[in-house]
Amino acid sequence: MGRASKREEIAQAAFQQFHAQGFNATGINDITKAAGVPKGSFYNHFSSKEESALEALNRYAATMRFEVLTATDRPPLDRLRAHFEFLSRDTVENGFVRGCLVGNLGAEVADHSEEIRAAVKDGFDRWAALIGQVLAEAQEAGDLDGGLDVRATALFVVSAWEGTLIAARADKSAAPVDAFFRTVFDVVLR
Repeated sequence: MGRASKREEIAQAAFQQFHAQGFNATGINDITKAAGVPKGSFYNHFSSKEESALEALNRYAATMRFEVLTATDRPPLDRLRAHFEFLSRDTVENGFVRGCLVGNLGAEVADHSEEIRAAVKDGFDRWAALIGQVLAEAQEAGDLDGGLDVRATALFVVSAWEGTLIAARADKSAAPVDAFFRTVFDVVLR
């Protein structure tokens, strides 16, 4: 009988290491040590560190609770707020140390890896599209100014959130998060 695959353990360890330490500070030895497997096991499942980072991005997307945005159980802007409240709780509860893996890899690796750059862009584009759909629903419900450009506003909201995470990490406080909520929900989307 053959040995059991260790792909899941390696992929999960890579996700956790990249999110906690960043791409450049994470070596394959770090990943395999965290997974509890020999270094050679990594290359049985991933051809490179970049390939494992792409898998980490997929895993990260699954943690972002996008289903909150697409549910129809409450008004659109309430769903948008709930989505960002979830993300902000994760940021605060983790002591302002991890930020968004998509943004982190975008800032750290996008200039050096076309595959990661494309995956980061795709992640941001899909997220902004979901937010744009929520904003369009809010317009249709009469809860948002009909003249608001939902695509541009969705891109702004994603960009504002990414900047918020950087500022919260630098400040080690929730003040930037509070400013995000006040500005986005009480001014821009009022």
